Amino acid sequence: MNQPTPAIVAQAAVKRLPRPALLLFCIAYILPGFLGRVPWKYNDITTFGYMAELARGASDWWQPTLGGLSPDVDALLPYWLGAWTLQLAPRWLPPDLVARFPFMLLLALALMATWYGTYYLARNPKAQPVAFAFGGEAHPTDYARAIADGALLAFIACLGLAQLAHETTPALTQLCFTSLLFYATAALPYRPWASGVSAGVALLGLMLSGAPSMALALGLGSASLYLLAPPTDTTNAAQMKFGATGLVALAIASAVVATILNLWRWRIELPRANLAEWQSLGQLFLWFTWPAWPLAILTLWRWRRQLVSARFTGLHLWLPIWFVAVASVATLTTSAADRSLLLALPALAALAAFALPTLSRSVGALIDWFTLVFFTGCALVIWVVWISMQTGMPAQPAANVARLAPGFVHHFSWTPFVIAVCATLVWVWLVKWRVGRHRKAIWKSVVLPAGGVALNWLLLMTLCLPLLDFARSYAPMVKLVIAVVPQSPGCVATLGLSRSQIAAFQFHGALELQTLDATSPCQWLIADIGAASRRADITPGSSWQLRRSLGHPAERKDSLQLYQRQPEQRSAPPSSPEKSD
Repeated sequence: MNQPTPAIVAQAAVKRLPRPALLLFCIAYILPGFLGRVPWKYNDITTFGYMAELARGASDWWQPTLGGLSPDVDALLPYWLGAWTLQLAPRWLPPDLVARFPFMLLLALALMATWYGTYYLARNPKAQPVAFAFGGEAHPTDYARAIADGALLAFIACLGLAQLAHETTPALTQLCFTSLLFYATAALPYRPWASGVSAGVALLGLMLSGAPSMALALGLGSASLYLLAPPTDTTNAAQMKFGATGLVALAIASAVVATILNLWRWRIELPRANLAEWQSLGQLFLWFTWPAWPLAILTLWRWRRQLVSARFTGLHLWLPIWFVAVASVATLTTSAADRSLLLALPALAALAAFALPTLSRSVGALIDWFTLVFFTGCALVIWVVWISMQTGMPAQPAANVARLAPGFVHHFSWTPFVIAVCATLVWVWLVKWRVGRHRKAIWKSVVLPAGGVALNWLLLMTLCLPLLDFARSYAPMVKLVIAVVPQSPGCVATLGLSRSQIAAFQFHGALELQTLDATSPCQWLIADIGAASRRADITPGSSWQLRRSLGHPAERKDSLQLYQRQPEQRSAPPSSPEKSD
């Protein structure tokens, strides 16, 4: 039995979001976070370290290593992309900026694929609004565009997307190819050849990005939904079944390639049966996917009749549900919960968009007022902290910064200031526009959430970027080492350093690092304090003299020690070590 759709939408309500405005909005969201900053701890600088090793020929392309260590994530493509860009780019460009270029394109592709995937889901006849008795209902194409605009805005509005989508890590490549696979499965009944090519690229990209199990589950599950679904009036049954069968073949082929390349790694970690861990996971789901998850739940409730109808007729709902379910299971069974949950955001945003044509005026007003108060308050806090660091008034924010990041010195810069002022003025204009008489467009309720996230992210990446670079990079700690060692120290031995620390000393300090062994000729040693305490040859009175204790000014858990090798004939007692926080 066909169930009526809950969407009652007139043609006037599917007014198109101006394309220049949407394009500029996406650019303003993508660029901050990629431009002007240094590599951050921990995954960002680690991935860059592997890229740099590949680019200079110090590592095998099929088995990347950094300081003799393999990556935590068994991925290849993210490191290849950065290394290829480093090899092709001119030498005068900063290497860390060069390595981000392909990742900017990956984020742009993720946004584009989310829009087009939602557009083709909304073209499904079961997703169309109710036909009016005397006409005037929304045109199918215009309705699909409006729903896709809403999905893109909801995707950008997700709080968990901002940081992880602007880091050069395998998580971003996985997000991009998950979005591309989402588009491929949604467009299969309408663009079979484009869908086939996109699905092949997406499955191969996911496999090479360290997520072969996700690729297999998403590909086989999506194909199964199409094989179980009955044909609609606007799709060719044989064409749809053929496309679904091809998707199965592509998923199996990607699994075979992953097996040949030995990319299968099972790292299942079930959550422990304690309240604290489940509370942490609950908080992650709550804030990471905000504000898409309340709208997605509303979609499931308003479209519940289509969900329970026979033989999966509501593919515009079941496809995104499958993507969200797979990513959610991965979140609950892996240690990198936030990076797994990131892959649910494109499909979750699509689900959220289908709630927009069913929103009542009171619910829309509640969303607007909550968003206005929350994001305006966050922007005000950022401005107050920045003014306090510049002028000392009010005094408490500057005192808090000095306590949390000792040694940080803030300087005024015109360019970030002007950009931040312009962004704030645009936010004021957007709020004024929203409270005006613009009640018809169905995407209006997600304009302020998306604009608020973009505003605060841009303010952080302009006004607070020097502070973030100081607190979230290893540069301050590397400077402590550079201040002690000579200008050309030769090789520097390492003991117990993490992947991110090795990459940081190579990039920020331009040091030639070697793992400590019995034949090491290095005169300097950087050691983890725990690893050094377990070595019998690094003790008081040995040939290694402690020169400095190292700690990151803003994070005390980074505890390293700098040693210098002393000549064996040296008889003078060693000087007391210089200590630094």
